[in-house]
Amino acid sequence: MPRIKPTKTLDVLGNLDMRPEEAVGDYLMSKAQQKYFLKPLNPESAGDSIELLYIHNSREHDKMLKLQQEMLDNCKQQSLINSERVKEMYKTQEKLRQRFIDVNSFIKDCSDKKRLAEKAINDETQLHEELSKDIENFKTSIAELTTFREALKATVEELQPYEKVLDEVVKVSDIFVSPKDCMDRCDALMLAQVEISELENKKLQEIEQMRQHMVKITSEAALTVLGLKNDLSVVERSYNQSQALCFKWEKILAATKDVIAAQVLEKQRNMDAVNSQTTCFVAEGMLLPEIKRQDIEGQLDFIKNELDLLQELLREFEKSDNNIKSPKEANC
Repeated sequence: MPRIKPTKTLDVLGNLDMRPEEAVGDYLMSKAQQKYFLKPLNPESAGDSIELLYIHNSREHDKMLKLQQEMLDNCKQQSLINSERVKEMYKTQEKLRQRFIDVNSFIKDCSDKKRLAEKAINDETQLHEELSKDIENFKTSIAELTTFREALKATVEELQPYEKVLDEVVKVSDIFVSPKDCMDRCDALMLAQVEISELENKKLQEIEQMRQHMVKITSEAALTVLGLKNDLSVVERSYNQSQALCFKWEKILAATKDVIAAQVLEKQRNMDAVNSQTTCFVAEGMLLPEIKRQDIEGQLDFIKNELDLLQELLREFEKSDNNIKSPKEANC
């Protein structure tokens, strides 16, 4: 991963591109850590050879490659397992959805049957009540008619003297043709009054039936709204569970991605270190071979050859120094 502000000049105190009071903090942090601590070279000790360093670096590189391969295999295996789990989850979800649809249809059928049964019971109850009312009315009418008959007989006996009066009225009046005509007109007026009363009662019953019908429609609408709310709550619960599962897998994939990015960053740092070492040899005036930056093995071979050459030169210098010292000692 590239830096935002790359370091160009380094010194004992840290980054010379920064101000001294800011660079001292970097130096103290570097001095306090032990992970990347480099022991200064001792000119009197031989130290590790470049071959041993190469072997250590090769082993570390092989370990990193092996670890990277294991992580890739593990990721592939986890991807296959996750895909199988997702398929199984989709199958289970489809089964549950189908089961929910069947149960919902069964519940709706039961509700419809219950509504129809209640409607039939209410109709039969209303019919029974109406018939009971009619029977009671008939009984009351029969009782009233019986009473009326007895009263009528008594009235006829009492009003028999008035018959002569009606005959005299018909004779005198030009409106009535006969006493029967007079009585028919009086009966017609009384029947009209009775019909008006019956019509009023009938209209009142129709109004009561309309009110009961409105109450029934309102209750059915409330039941429908309650069922829709229950369906909505079930769907919302399923959506929340699916969302929580997705968040869980997103966290797992993010952690895997961070591990892979860290391995790639470590690899890039090693490549930068090898490239920097190669550049250091070039800065000393040596000839740079045609090796690309991605060719790590070629750069390491180049560094090894250069170090072997330097060791040969060192041996030659030591031999020449020994040859110069030996004649002087002989002269002494």
